[in-house]
Parts: sequence; structure tokens; C-alpha cells
Amino acid sequence: MIDLPQELIGLGARASTKDDAIAQVAALLTAAGNVDAGYVQGMRAREGQANTYLGSGIAIPHGTPETRHLIRKTGIAVLQLPGGVPWGVGGETVRLVVGIAAASDEHLGILRRLTRVLSDDALVEKLSTTTDPGDVQEALTGERSTPVQTQAQTVTVTAAPAPAASDLPYSAQVTLPNPLGMHARPATMLANLVRSRGGRVRLSRDSGESADATRLMEVLSLGLTRGTAVTVSADSPETLNAVTDAIRSGLGDDLSAAPASAAPARREPEWAPQGAGATVEGVPAADGLVVGVTRQHAPRPLDVRDEPGDPVADGDRLDRALAAARAELDTVIADVGARFGADKAAIFRAHQELLGDESVVQDTVSRILDGHGVAWAYQAVTSDRIAGLQRLDDPTLAARAVDLSDVQRRVLRHLLGLRETDVAASGPVILLAPDLTPSDTARLGPDTLLGFVTAQGGPTSHTAIIARGLGLPAVVAAGNGVLEVPDGTPAILDGGAGRLYLNPSEADVGAARERQGVLARERELARAARHQPGATRDGVRVEVAANINRATDAAAALDAGAEGVGLMRTEFLFLERDSAPTEEEQEREYRAMAQALGDRTLIIRTLDIGGDKEVPYLGLAHEDNSFLGIRGIRLCFERPDLFLPQLRAVARVAKDHQGVHLMFPMISTLEDFRRARAIFDGVREELGAPRVPLGVMIEVPSAALIADALAQEVDFFSVGTNDLTQYTLAMDRLHPQLARQTDAMHPAVLQLIALTVQAADRHGKWVGVCGGAAGDEVGALMLTGLGVKELSVSTPQIATVKAALRQRTKAELQALAREALTQPNAEAVRALVRPPAPQGATA
Repeated sequence: MIDLPQELIGLGARASTKDDAIAQVAALLTAAGNVDAGYVQGMRAREGQANTYLGSGIAIPHGTPETRHLIRKTGIAVLQLPGGVPWGVGGETVRLVVGIAAASDEHLGILRRLTRVLSDDALVEKLSTTTDPGDVQEALTGERSTPVQTQAQTVTVTAAPAPAASDLPYSAQVTLPNPLGMHARPATMLANLVRSRGGRVRLSRDSGESADATRLMEVLSLGLTRGTAVTVSADSPETLNAVTDAIRSGLGDDLSAAPASAAPARREPEWAPQGAGATVEGVPAADGLVVGVTRQHAPRPLDVRDEPGDPVADGDRLDRALAAARAELDTVIADVGARFGADKAAIFRAHQELLGDESVVQDTVSRILDGHGVAWAYQAVTSDRIAGLQRLDDPTLAARAVDLSDVQRRVLRHLLGLRETDVAASGPVILLAPDLTPSDTARLGPDTLLGFVTAQGGPTSHTAIIARGLGLPAVVAAGNGVLEVPDGTPAILDGGAGRLYLNPSEADVGAARERQGVLARERELARAARHQPGATRDGVRVEVAANINRATDAAAALDAGAEGVGLMRTEFLFLERDSAPTEEEQEREYRAMAQALGDRTLIIRTLDIGGDKEVPYLGLAHEDNSFLGIRGIRLCFERPDLFLPQLRAVARVAKDHQGVHLMFPMISTLEDFRRARAIFDGVREELGAPRVPLGVMIEVPSAALIADALAQEVDFFSVGTNDLTQYTLAMDRLHPQLARQTDAMHPAVLQLIALTVQAADRHGKWVGVCGGAAGDEVGALMLTGLGVKELSVSTPQIATVKAALRQRTKAELQALAREALTQPNAEAVRALVRPPAPQGATA
């Protein structure tokens, strides 16, 4: 229940019109600091949409959803008009105006009491004429404070100026570092942080869109992706600092993950049935191979009709449904946390935040007060939010619509008195569904499911994340044809390949079960042997290092078996903040990384900004084709204020750590390298630092074609296969239609890598690969066959890459690579790699 202080009660007032009455009650709310001055316009606009007359001479004007950002705190004001004022077109006369500023559902208690007042004519008359504000307090809140005045008064209230929400006095710009953008979990942490401090915070984009940081749906609807510049406005410098620091730190997200790193990459199957009746292809979401029968799962459709009832009774129903849904989620959180860990349970904590989103509750109550039924109102409001999320450009953020759909269904079930549909089966099945919510996935679990295939969905959804946590193979976006597969159809699901094989032969089923055993043994062996040196089966060394972003990632990489760091991406020191890191800050980070690695190699790549990595605070000019513009070493040459401090920081660390190497990105000419080397040599000599091994990234075709000239002057090469592939094939690796074709196993890309290795060998230099192909098992084998000496991969890929190398001899890999160079396309190259002989799996 909210308070109703006496300064929000105006007795003995007069109003000439309804508009005048609304202005007076809004002025009470403004003067008390509940709303900003513009809120009165929302109250007037609401009257144009629906009559807020409640009955028995009582009206409840309130604002529109569009003006809810003007509410500073939930509250009500009561304006008593003993002489009455005309209200509405039905000839109603209002003597009590209850103005509502609802930033949450706290005001529902007031509405319940108003319903009881409506049924008591004597009480209505008393409240319409009383000279004691305590009478109004007691009737609406159940409490009475000491009256400050007991005689009739005519209230004339002048609204005190209040700062607009968009003009909060303290602001700063930050760059969002989260790999998956501002999705539900970090938004939940942000909302809780702001509430815990009792402050007011808004987030704004350059486009002018803004959101109250405590309103989850508003924040999600901004569509904030990694690298987005966000202006944070707050009511105090302390709150501003706390919020900006929290955003820079990732709000609980792992900032080292690539945006899609959690989802398995599509790969050609290492095993496939020979006699399957049909094959359904989709997008891999969770790895694994299972054999079973199919079962269709379509949630029972919810029949939601607009059946208006008593507004206060409907408010009670909404309260009960939200409370029941929250209690259910408490159980889910405890269960998921115990079985799969706190990170998976955090998904459902975000659901609780969605459940309590103040703007959703407020808009639902507004629709109830406009004469709609509670279930219809809640469905309409949340469906609008779901549609808004689905329209976001970023597929990861758009996928969060499924989370809100999950919450919506949970609440509607309670409003309609329905239980959730169970999967009735004699044993675990391969579930086929239009889509699954996170709740479906966690509720069904491995006791009911072998795996699942959905017609819709995406590999970065919370459903897919939970599937990976459960160890359930999953394929998404398989198309509506999967919904026509009859229940009980024998099937084999290969999550890693993104394929569902229907009606396999008995021989295929037997072969699949044998393959399951092989995969299980391979996983166990890979993990057990992760600390062994990377090498082929005949002992030829291939160093397997890690790609990481910061010193805090080093321990996990070493535990996973990393033999060093083949790529430290220094740009993440710039991307995750709103100003450039100082020389001292960079030195601390590089030194901490070097200390964590001991005598192992640390390859630091200089700033690689541009293309898909934007840093708004640097003020770089917009380029229509940024991948061909000022990026990488070109930017460093243009901005010595960024380049020189970084080089000095590296040189200082190199004085104490012999394992430090330096690498320059986007080298396209010999002059590029010579210029970069000369700048670093000047810094090194100035500081008295020793010589540092210098390398260049091979990610531009011209660099590969002049590799012989470069190899005479550099100490090593590192191939960036992601960029090299897109530049070679002239396909933007971020393009939605072309991205799947930018495969580094294309023979043209392999030819350029072969040229680089041959040039390096002639001059006694070595070649590593730090692009995505190094972590692809087929890629790791092909690159080793071409003569690459180091593979730098993401931490989770280290053990599997080492295991793949141990299954082949150097001669076998060289033969594979020679054959790959003669193939017509990437698909043919990948088809060359067959599973090794059984004895190789356990060697």
C-alpha cells in the first residue's frame, strides 16, 4: 500500500471544468515530486481515449503509457470538489478526483479500497464534504495521520518546477561491452542495482530513444548491441559512477566470449546413416548424437477473451497470478541452479524481472481501468512488447522475445486457471515443436527428452543455452516441415551437424549407437589429455594457444590446456569503456597477463579497431565500407595518441618478461610493417627495452602474396582467417545472406595460407593461425598439414583441437592438405576429412 500524505489531499477545491480539475490534481502530484510537469498532458490524453469516471461521483484520471517515463515515484492525489464538476458525456458529476501516477502496481490497493467506498453511499458523501483530510487518508489507506488543518479550504496549487526525466543532472557515455548485447540477464542486474541505490537512471541512444533503467522491457526494447554508445543519466554522481562501472564490467556477462561462441558451428557430419528415409536440416544449437522416436509438442493454445469485470477484482486476480508465477519461478530457479548451475538459473531470475516489469503492470492496469478484462489486458500489453523485441535488428536480442512469451504464458495460465501441457510418453523422446521456451526445456529435461528440433528459434536463445547445459542435442530453425513428422517416427538426431535423420535402417541405428560410444570416449580422453603438448600422432609439435582478451582470462585458458596466448586482443581494453585506457592502465593489464603465463609466449596484437569494431568515443569518421577503410594498423598510424602509449606499455612489460611478442594487424604492404617497426624501435630505445619478436597478421591477400618479402624482415606470421576469408572471397563475414559462405576452408584461402607458410619456411620463420579456422577440427588438421606451427583458439576448443591432432600423423595431414588445394570449393575440402581409424581415437 502506498502512503497518502496530507499535502496530496486538496479539500474544498473548485473546478470550472474537467480539464481544470485534472490540472489541479496533477499539480498536487507535481508539487509533491511524484511526477514531472508534463505528466498532466498524459492525463488529458487518457481522457481523450477513455472516460475515467469510476462511479458514485469518483473519477480516477491517470496518464498514458507514452508518459509513464515522467513518473518519478508511484503515488496518488485526491482533489475534493464539494460543488462537483461535469465529467464525461453521460452527465456524470464528480466530487472526488483521485489522480494516479502508477510507476508500479502499488496503487492497486487504493483501487480496492475505492471499490468498497463506491458501495457505501454514506462514506462517499462524507469524503466529498469532509474538512478533515484524515478521513480521506483512513478511507483509502486504512491509516490516519495528525490533521494539519480541520477547516474547509479552497486549494490553489501551483506546480513547482521539476527536472524532466531526460534532464537528470549527471550523465556519462559508456560503450556496451556485452557480447550478446543488453539482454535480459544484464538488464536485470542493472535494474536491481539502480533500485538498491534508490536512484533514478535513464539509458539513452544517439537516436534519442531512452529507457528507465529499472524497467526491463524498456531497456530491452532499446536494442543495445555490443559496441553501442549509451548515455547514462542519473540523479547523483554516486549512482552514475556505480552504474557506469557496472556496465563497463559487463553486468555479470562473460565479456571474453564471442557473440556466437556458445553455439556449435555448422559442420559436415563425420558420420551419417546410409539408409535414412529423409533428412531434415536446421541450425545446430547444441552438440550431441541420439537415437529415439519423435513426438510432436505443441503447447495448448490459450483462449483469451476480453471479459471485463470489476476493475478492483481484476486487479486482485492480476496480483494473485503474478505472485503465483513468481513462486513457480522460485522453484524453477532452485531446481535449475541445483542441477545445472547458477548461470542457467540466472535465466529464470531474468524471467522474474520481466514478470515484475512496472511498465507492463501499469499498462495492464490502465487497460483494465479502460474497461477490458484482466487476461485480455495482460496478453495485449505483453504481446506488444514481444512484437517490439521481434522487430529488433540484432537476432540475439530479438530472440529474447521467447523469454517474454514464456513469462506471458506462465501468467496467463494462472489467470485462466490452466495447467501446463505435459509430454506423455513411455520414455525419452526426440521432441519436435514450433519453438520451445526456456521453461519448457528446463521442465522437460533429460528424463523426458533425448533432444529436440524446433521449426523456429535461434542458436543463441536461452532455450539453446539451457539445452547445452543439459547436454541435450538440439537443432533450431528447421522449418515447418518438421511439424508434419508423425509421432513415433524412428529418428537419429545429430545436433552438431544440425540434422535429423528419419526412419533409419536397423544397421544405421546400430552404427549410430557405436558412434555415440566413440564420441563419449573421445570427450573423456580429450579432457584427460588436455595438458599434454599439442602434437600429431607421430610427435610433431604444434603449439595450441589461446585467444583471450584480458589477464583474468589467463587462468581458465591454462587450466584448459593452453600452451600460451597466441592472440591478446588489446582492442577490448578500448571497447569496454567510454575513454581510451591510459598507458599505465595498459601496462598493468599486459604485465598481469605476462605474470600469469610465466615463461610461456604472450602475443600482444596492437589496437585493431574499425570494421566490425566501433569505438564511439574515438570520434572516428563514419565510413560506408569500413572493412576497407581506416582500421587496424592504418588507424594506429593516423592516431599516434593511441598507438604510442600502447607501444610504450608493451615495451615496459617486455623489459621484465621474455615471452612477450608484438603483432601488427591489417598489414597490406611491406612499407606498413617497416613503418610500424620503426615507431616501435624508437619507443623501445627511448625506454631501454630489449628487442621484442615482431610479427604481422596475414589477413589481407596482398600480405600473403608478398609473404616472401615480409618473411625476410618479420619474426613470425599469424593468419587471421576470418578477415582473410572475407577479403579473398569478397564476402562480408557479417552479411546475413553471405556469412555462411565465408568458409576459411575454401581452396583460394588455403592457397594464400600455403604461400605464407612456404615463404616463412624459406627464411626460417614460423606461422600461426589465430582466426576461427584454427578452432575448427577440420581447419586445425588442414592448417597443420599446410605447415602451420601454432594454432590459437578459444579456451573451450583447446582440448578438442589437441585431441584431433593426436589422431593423425604429419604425413597424413600433409597429404590431406595437398589434396585440399586441388578441390573446387570448401564443401569438397571438408568432405576429405573422414573419421580416423578406431585405434587412432584411443592413441
